[in-house]
Amino acid sequence: MSSDTPILPEDPAVLKAMIVALRAENAKMSATIRAHDQLIQTLRLRIAKLKKQAFGKSSEKIEREIEQLELALEDLLIASAESATTPADGDEADAALEVTTDDVDAGKPRRRPRVSEATPRERRELDPGSCCPDCGGDLRLVGEDMSEMLDLVAAQLKVLQIARLKKSCRRCEKMVQAPAPSRPIPGSMASAALLAWILVSRFDDHLPLYRLNEIFARMGANIPDSTLVDWCGRAMQVLAPLIERIEADVMASDLLHADDTPIRVLDRSLKDRGLGKGVKQGRIWAYVRDPRPWAGTAPPGAVYRFAPDWKQEHVHGHLAQTRGILQADGYKGYAKLYEPGTDGTPRLQEASCWAHLRRDFHDAWDKTKSAIAREALDRIGALYDIEREINGQSAEIRLAARQKHSAPKVEAFFAWSETQLTRIPGKGDLARAFRYGLARRASFSLFLTDGRVAIDNNPAERALRPIGIGRKNWLFAGADTGGETLARAMTIIETAKLNGLDPQLYLADLLDRIHDHKINRLDELLPWNWTPVATAQAKAA
Repeated sequence: MSSDTPILPEDPAVLKAMIVALRAENAKMSATIRAHDQLIQTLRLRIAKLKKQAFGKSSEKIEREIEQLELALEDLLIASAESATTPADGDEADAALEVTTDDVDAGKPRRRPRVSEATPRERRELDPGSCCPDCGGDLRLVGEDMSEMLDLVAAQLKVLQIARLKKSCRRCEKMVQAPAPSRPIPGSMASAALLAWILVSRFDDHLPLYRLNEIFARMGANIPDSTLVDWCGRAMQVLAPLIERIEADVMASDLLHADDTPIRVLDRSLKDRGLGKGVKQGRIWAYVRDPRPWAGTAPPGAVYRFAPDWKQEHVHGHLAQTRGILQADGYKGYAKLYEPGTDGTPRLQEASCWAHLRRDFHDAWDKTKSAIAREALDRIGALYDIEREINGQSAEIRLAARQKHSAPKVEAFFAWSETQLTRIPGKGDLARAFRYGLARRASFSLFLTDGRVAIDNNPAERALRPIGIGRKNWLFAGADTGGETLARAMTIIETAKLNGLDPQLYLADLLDRIHDHKINRLDELLPWNWTPVATAQAKAA
């Protein structure tokens, strides 16, 4: 670097101009640095997510890293937006924001929110008047410039006053009055829409009831926690017949995905015995029917079941009436369900999850960078490439493609696995992964003989993600009965979502109609049969 001091002009005006230019250049460089920081953080987050997508559900360490990166990225972007004075003029910042955009339409980055056509529009016209401000002449309309802003109508409580007028007959003095409308909860002030909002907030948005109490307080209503608890419990009682029908329909399927996840449950008996904080570990099981990947005609559905522990007797009770194929992980409690019955055939066929096996190889590769583990991942990845091409096709098309393209790769994979197992230490993670796959070769190959069977158990794992999100908010269930209520609520909410319904609108309609609905026509209210009242009346007309 040259040590010569630059010669500055003597003119103060020129110096001021130079200072202004330097300040502008400094601001531009600062914007560039901020944009680069954003890009770095975004790329780190993308790498972590791509690893998760490529290798399945990863370790808890990776999960925590993704969460922390997401929080850090949000904080960074908010701070950058707060400090930016001219966001529209920074080319580098725009470029960075374009890179962070995940969804791209027609090669162009999506920079604006997408709003449904069903969203209400309110038109506000700014009329310059009827007279020209310069000459006073009459103005005529030649066009308009339209722009849009996204506004929010805040939630607001209102009191519905039901006035039943009493009238008497002038001739016979008979008193006439309209009957009182049925309420979702007899004797309660809660309307169907309010109850639906509370249920979805509690069991889908995972807001604890004390937070809902604070939200209602901001709306001007003091609704005690005990009242909210009572409303939730009694609303779930009202919905119980429909939940039972969903459970019966889904569990009668001949092809189910199953998985479970731990949930912390308060147990006063443990606290009384001095065994820590009085919290035990229960389980939530999810059983999913989803024929959409193979264009099946049955509607999708999810059933959640709570159990106070991980004993196999619970699974056997859940699946007591189920026959066909069960796609699940290697939980030992399923083993007896796969054993042959008195007629020599098993009640349930096991379909293993290639994502689970791939995860084991990834964990081994992540620890040792083994070339053998890397090749196993590549071989399994080739099977997933084929699956992506046939997803959504009929079972017949999927079966033909798998027989032609996947079967030779699966055969080669297991032959290669047997060879590699003789070349590596027998007690390592890599050997355990190979043994896990070879011991279940038949169940890993079942998807080659039935086009309905998925290559992995991801539908069940996706169904359990809301439980993981909820655990971070409400930490634990209040008791075993609380876990059971959570499972039933998740059943009706998640099944509604699988069928493309807005769970809040759906539950509000159910709670409003169910008391007056004929019991022998209750199946009309199931998520896959449900029609809103307004739509049903329009069709009838």
